[in-house]
Amino acid sequence: MSHQELINMTRSLVAHGAAGTMEYADEVVRVPAAAYTDEALFEREKKQIFRRLPLMVAPSCELPNPGDYKAMDICGVPLLLTRQKNGTIGAFLNMCTHRGNPLADGCGNASRFTCGYHGWTFKNDGDLLGVADSKDFGKIDKAAHCLKRFPVFESAGLIWATLDPDSILDIADYLCGYDDLLSAFGFESWHLFSQRTLAGPNWKTAYDGYLDFYHLPVLHKDTFGADFYNRANYFAWGPHQRLSTPSKYAVKVSSEDDLQIDLTEVADEDISYEVLVQGVWTIFPHISIASFYGGGLRGAMISQLFPGNKVGESFTTQFYVMENEPDDEEKIKAAHEQFDFLEIVVRDEDYKTGKRQHEALQSGLLKEVLFGRNERGGQVFHQWVEKLTNASDDDLLEIFAHEKAEAAE
Repeated sequence: MSHQELINMTRSLVAHGAAGTMEYADEVVRVPAAAYTDEALFEREKKQIFRRLPLMVAPSCELPNPGDYKAMDICGVPLLLTRQKNGTIGAFLNMCTHRGNPLADGCGNASRFTCGYHGWTFKNDGDLLGVADSKDFGKIDKAAHCLKRFPVFESAGLIWATLDPDSILDIADYLCGYDDLLSAFGFESWHLFSQRTLAGPNWKTAYDGYLDFYHLPVLHKDTFGADFYNRANYFAWGPHQRLSTPSKYAVKVSSEDDLQIDLTEVADEDISYEVLVQGVWTIFPHISIASFYGGGLRGAMISQLFPGNKVGESFTTQFYVMENEPDDEEKIKAAHEQFDFLEIVVRDEDYKTGKRQHEALQSGLLKEVLFGRNERGGQVFHQWVEKLTNASDDDLLEIFAHEKAEAAE
């Protein structure tokens, strides 16, 4: 079903491209400028969205081997991800159950974690293995003092966790079947080539850019070029969106040259997966996935966005993953050049503009910002932010049960 859905989307894009048309939103939408600058709203969004909804916390290839771990902080919650012996993923509160000291920093490989404060030791599956000087400490039930677990889900070569240990929102329901489509990338077997973290503006300002082709030939005229496409059609699965250019052409990149393919002349069964997944895939509320090529090798940049400590701050980790690991100096150099180019585009153009935009909005003199009929992705995103920020826990269950059912039809 997911393959046929990809075919249907591609044929829709081809038809619009051949006709010179695109899909429009019903109307121009106005969003209060305070949605970007209000500090109380910002704190509420962190609580209601980032500390309550499933988040894509890592690509699977970041933790490929048993014992691999990753520690990270998300909106004040210390998270520890571990790859278990049986290959599954564990997600834990990165705090010793003695006094709350974090057990791990950064990334690495370990079968156990020993607290640097008093020496309590935990297995990488969260179980409390040993209490230092247990006779002196006193009797406790070790089974009752294991690391606190978070809901976790791995699918399509991506890992999700919910930073509420008591959440009853099923992560698969939240994804509305979107992960079945993302599996077309084949990330399960891809290689993590490189990663870095960039400072950005308000998280919604930053995320707007990933949902907007309208700005590409203007803001990125010196990098992508002034004749770059600026139209996008949108497809949605609950709050998750894909945007792609309406065109009857696709570009297949090889190590020798770029080949433009007229898709009106290609049978459905002959369209490759790399063509079927072209465009930008976003996972609400903070992920963007886009395909790129370094030296003719297929890759993708997975951008993982989180709010910062202040309303005007965010940070984005860029993961550059590749279908195949480069095997010679020339290919490695070309992949680094592609990734470095993408850093320039995001840091020096998108995020630099976003920071200037946020400073101007803080004046309070512009009451609303506009999203045109050709900016449906931003419209949908802001509607979902408002909807989910104001939803109760019970509302979430109803919302995503409905969206999952809609997606299945």
